[in-house]
Amino acid sequence: MSVESADVPLHRAFVSVLGAERPVGAGVLIGPRRVLTCAHVVNSALGRDRFDPALPAWARTVELRLPHVDRERRITARVVADLWRPPRSRPDPAQAAPPRAGALPYYGDLAVLELDSDAPPGADPAPFHPQRDGNEVVAQWASGHALTTLRAVPRVSAHPWTALDVLGGSVADGFSGGPLWDRERQAVVGVIVAAHDAAGHTSAPADPTEPAAGTARERRASATLYAIGLTSIEAELPGLPPVAVPTAGHGRIQLLEKLEELVSTRQGIRECEERLAARLGRRSAGAAADVEGLAAMAMGVRRGVPELLDIVHDHLAEHRPDHLAAGGGWDALLRIARIVSPRERLTVQRRRNLNALLAHCPATDPGRLLRTVLPYAEGLPAPVDLADATDILEGYEPPQGRSMPPLLQGVVQVAVRERATGGAAADDLDSWIRSTARRLGVAPEIVNEFRADAAAALAGASADRPEEAAPPRVQVELLPVGHGRLFTYQIWVWNAHGRHEIVRTQDSEVPSGQVVADIREVMRTEVDAHPQNARLEFFVAPAWLRLDVDAWRFPPEPDDAEYFPGVSLHVMLRSSERTRETHAGWRRRSKALATAPRLLLDEGCPDPGVAMARLEVSRDSGIVVVRGDHKRQGWLLRQCLQAGVHTVLWHREDREDPEARQAADLLALVADLDPTHIPEAVRAERAKARAEPDCVTHHGRGLALLHDGPEHRPPPLAPDSWDLTQP
Repeated sequence: MSVESADVPLHRAFVSVLGAERPVGAGVLIGPRRVLTCAHVVNSALGRDRFDPALPAWARTVELRLPHVDRERRITARVVADLWRPPRSRPDPAQAAPPRAGALPYYGDLAVLELDSDAPPGADPAPFHPQRDGNEVVAQWASGHALTTLRAVPRVSAHPWTALDVLGGSVADGFSGGPLWDRERQAVVGVIVAAHDAAGHTSAPADPTEPAAGTARERRASATLYAIGLTSIEAELPGLPPVAVPTAGHGRIQLLEKLEELVSTRQGIRECEERLAARLGRRSAGAAADVEGLAAMAMGVRRGVPELLDIVHDHLAEHRPDHLAAGGGWDALLRIARIVSPRERLTVQRRRNLNALLAHCPATDPGRLLRTVLPYAEGLPAPVDLADATDILEGYEPPQGRSMPPLLQGVVQVAVRERATGGAAADDLDSWIRSTARRLGVAPEIVNEFRADAAAALAGASADRPEEAAPPRVQVELLPVGHGRLFTYQIWVWNAHGRHEIVRTQDSEVPSGQVVADIREVMRTEVDAHPQNARLEFFVAPAWLRLDVDAWRFPPEPDDAEYFPGVSLHVMLRSSERTRETHAGWRRRSKALATAPRLLLDEGCPDPGVAMARLEVSRDSGIVVVRGDHKRQGWLLRQCLQAGVHTVLWHREDREDPEARQAADLLALVADLDPTHIPEAVRAERAKARAEPDCVTHHGRGLALLHDGPEHRPPPLAPDSWDLTQP
């Protein structure tokens, strides 16, 4: 397929949003009279402050143009009141305060415009798909000119934004609001909200002098795009009519045949078509409705096929109940629907109801839920939350010989855990399960049997090992610049209730004091538990493992005390370049942490080959002490990473005391210690060294800790086949 033909559906839906003198942004046609864009683009077009949260008055119109369809025609549009989501600083829509300058990412920033007339002939709503496959995408500037096209690939998808590395083209003000087009899947996968180039220019709705959102990767692209994905759009705009999707390529004729059999009268077809059109926000054909049009409408809209099934089920229950019995035709229609729309089982409202319930279920870890339900699936994406996890499960078929789909299995698992922990949503989840199971053709006794098994398994696991909530983690993905005196970074927060998201970003180069200042702010505003219980993890490339992050501090100010994370927090290093090849070694050594002897790598390892041989001989040792000339520490640490070692302790600099004493002190520190207590032991030794400034030989001084494993790694640093929770 040529580029020109691959972009035809994009061009039919691409919209330029016009300001007083020039285009200020873009949008995408999602219905005959509906355009989706960013709220800050609308504000710019109206000459308002870009963060203005106030709903524009109905009398205020925005001028639009479809440059690929009719470049000369201008169309006026107005903001749809219940589909206005201005930028805000917090996830809760009720907390509508605009984000502060420099705070990226933020939430909201979406708007739907209603055209005063139909779109020009030749315009068509764009098809959409969720972004999951990591395909290359393209985007166009507000004018829609082909020379402005950007090529980008997703780097990380995390609510509320997806970050993409730009492979070709130049970023500039005016990309915001435009669609991200996946040429391979022939679908829009998101809406651009901001762009940033390596020189520090940001096309985000903020002060242009502020630092922009970005990444701290060792290999950075020249620019970064930020986009709101389809699932986040649907979560922000629950009243948005279902968007179009690419028409299914398989099962259409089978669907037509089965519909003709089950809905056999013209009146029945018309009733079903009118109900489907009302649910999907589409126009009904009225008296001209036929089976072809009914199927086409369902197949061309997101969640249209589940909606069609729901309507046909109600029709059969009222007019032909015998067809709902086993072998009566309904089961065959369900099987065909899975061919036509393999990733969708739930109607729009049923999915919204489920998401609303899952938002109140903190007891279940989304990643663990996926691995429990799909223990043999490979390459599972890291879910952002339970809604994302169940959306992934919806696309899987039940194992051979079983009728309980993974989606239902997952929701039952959540309900069982909520009931065991006294969660308020348990009864509502059970009601949702019973209602949905009937529509999916799953017998109540099968659901009850699975629920009993899940409850027994949970009770057995709780009896064997009482589960304690893991401490929260503040994770700094750090990129040193030059000689390691300046840094760019992004900060993530993880907790045991399923949260794992970016809360701070910094792409302009700043000193370590600013890094610590941002960490302190995150500890104060984003960590629910007492900050002293949190882990502070610095993800760096192996070449920077000797950074003295535990010695960083924020100097005292007249109205504030000194902030020294290395004394008050569990500060540790982690590698940003662990690979899938090291996973087997990590798992083997982690399982033996409690019993395997601690290993010493000292001056007896004159080269990497000897070090690797010692690590191979001690295949179960997961805790290693490195001793010797600090110039040799770099490659010794690399050997430990390659071998899958979990924990490494060393002194960053040569010491005045005998090396044997150094090793003895560190080995004694970890000899009989529970591996999970090592971060606290290291923190205590650092504090003691800080309390004895005259003792230059205290083994807590310059004590570095690499406490690393695949668990809870930020999505861009987690190889596909790795677990993201504790094994």
